[in-house]
Parts: sequence; structure tokens; C-alpha cells
Amino acid sequence: MSYEFFVSLRYLRARRKQVFVSIITFISMAGILLGVAALIIVLAVMNGFEKELRDKILGINAHIILMEYTGPMKDHERVKAQITGIPGVVASTPFIYSQAMLKNGDSVSGIVLRGLSPGDARDVINLGRMMEGRLENLSVQGRSEMRLPKPLADVPGIVLGKELARHVGAFLHDTVHIVSPQGIATPMGMVPRMKKFVVVGIFESGFYEYDSTLAYIALADSQEFLGLGDQVTGIEIKINDIYQAREIAGAIEKKLGYPYWARDWMKMNRNLFAALRLEKRVMFIIVGLIVLVAGFNIICTLIMVVMEKTKDIAILKSMGASAKSIMKIFMLQGVIIGGIGTLLGTVTGLTVAWNIGPI
Repeated sequence: MSYEFFVSLRYLRARRKQVFVSIITFISMAGILLGVAALIIVLAVMNGFEKELRDKILGINAHIILMEYTGPMKDHERVKAQITGIPGVVASTPFIYSQAMLKNGDSVSGIVLRGLSPGDARDVINLGRMMEGRLENLSVQGRSEMRLPKPLADVPGIVLGKELARHVGAFLHDTVHIVSPQGIATPMGMVPRMKKFVVVGIFESGFYEYDSTLAYIALADSQEFLGLGDQVTGIEIKINDIYQAREIAGAIEKKLGYPYWARDWMKMNRNLFAALRLEKRVMFIIVGLIVLVAGFNIICTLIMVVMEKTKDIAILKSMGASAKSIMKIFMLQGVIIGGIGTLLGTVTGLTVAWNIGPI
């Protein structure tokens, strides 16, 4: 151990003539502790929030969607077979997207109607927690296993978001009507499309926007209801690495060519995640300023210690200590104060961050 380090430790442990200096030293150490702990906790919370939000968005939505510039996709089975062999693609499923109105008695609500294939949709998306029923109940086989009353046996099924079901007062096995803005031409003019569905499931994604607007029906039922024939809106794709979505989307476009286009989840949610990154940077700067202020407190403490130890400095110089060695003594004292504060702050921050869920 060098004598500079030994002397700096003695100065930290020794009783001071000025109690005020000891208090400032403690406050400086506490400031570093709180600043470092706050920095770790804030970043942990922000990273956790971003991950939770991303998981919820990517649960309801696919990593990549593939569509045609010219409108509905006609030969989706052939396209699906082509993209299966592209490196990184795990699974894919066709989907139909449309806006409609949900009617239950006197209650009416605008909805986003999505048609999906009950057989393979689970491989691509995750609706979250099914409060009642199952997604597989959208299929004919699934409805037969539910043992619905005879009047409802041939009625197509629908899965509603929790908040949407609450808003219109719909429960499991209730019948609701879907009204499409795309009308049917009749001798009396255009008449809105309307069809009866039975509620076979209610889901909760944890995302209010989705829970209050989304309704799922089987792909075949949506094709029939919207008059699309064998066409679909596009194909949803799941990949093995969500951070390679842009490159894989480019590979899909390159392989299929015009008129197909692919959009990855980062493009679809660019503004949201850009705002989150900006918020994280701002919080880092704000909390970093707290640590910086605590660092200035350490400098002020060292200046006061130097003023208090003028006699000791004179004795050290008379014993042959150089100005550089004396400066090193007080610099080491500052490093020790900052190091202890940083260590305790790291332990405190990690402890709180680790237990942030239960807290």
C-alpha cells in the first residue's frame, strides 16, 4: 500500500476539527449513492416498459406483414409457400383486415375486424390471456366441441376483446351482429352487409386500444362476409429474430418482386419506439445531472479538507513529500468517497430494480 493511499484513508477515518466538513463528506457520498441508484432504477424501469410494450404489440401483430400494392392478395397459398423457405422465417398465416360495426341490442361500437386461420394463427400471433373460450373455437370443429344450442350450431363464431365485450354488453355464447360499410347492391339500392355471429371467446391483451377495438373471426367467414372469395388482405409472418425484421422483409420483397411489399414491426411502430428512446435519453441526462452535482460536492469537500489540513501539508512537505504526492492523497480521498458511493448506489439500484415487480 502506498503512503498516499494510507494517508488518505487516515484522513477519512480521523475525527475532523470542523464537523461541517464531515457532514459535507457524508452528503457527497449519499448524493453519489442516490444518483447512481436512481440512474439504474430509471433505466431498468424504462427498459422493462419498452420490452413489455414491444411484447404486447408483437403479440397481437406479426413481425412482418406482406401485402399487394394492387389490393387484396389473390394466390396467398402460393405466396405463403414461397416465403417459407426464406432464412429467418418461422411461420406465416393469411389475414383479412376490415373496419366494421358491432351491434348487440341497442349497443353499437366501431371495431377492427380481423379474419384469421384458427389452425395456424397461433404460430404467428398471441392474443394474450383468453378470459373465456379459445381461439380455436372459431373453427367448425371448435364450435362443435363447445356443444352450443342447436339454433347456434351453424352460426359463425367471433372472439372479442375484453373492453369491447364490456362496452356492448356481450358475454360468452351471446349472439351479436357485424355490420360492414361495404354494401350489397339490391333493386332498392345499396344495403349494408350484416351477419350474425356467436361469441366463442373473450381475450385480454393488456393493451386497451386492442382490447376495445379488435374482433376476430375465421378466415373463411370473413371472406364470405366481405365478399372476397379466395382473396385475403395479406400474410402475417413470424421470424426468429425480431431485430432482423428489416433485412428479412427486404429479402421477401426481393424474392417475390412487384406487386408485393413487406413492412416490418419497426416501421409500423417507428414513432412510438422513437418517442420511448427519446424519453429514455432525457431521463438518463436528468439523473446523470444528479450524479454530476454530487461529484461537484466531492470537489468542494476536498477543497475544504485541504484548507483544514494546511499544517499537515506543511509537515509532509518538510518530510520530503512532493506537491504531486500531496495532491494524490486528496485525489485518492475523493476517489474513495466516490467509489464507496457508487458501489453502495449500484447495490441499492440493482436490489430495487430486481424487486421492482413485487414492490
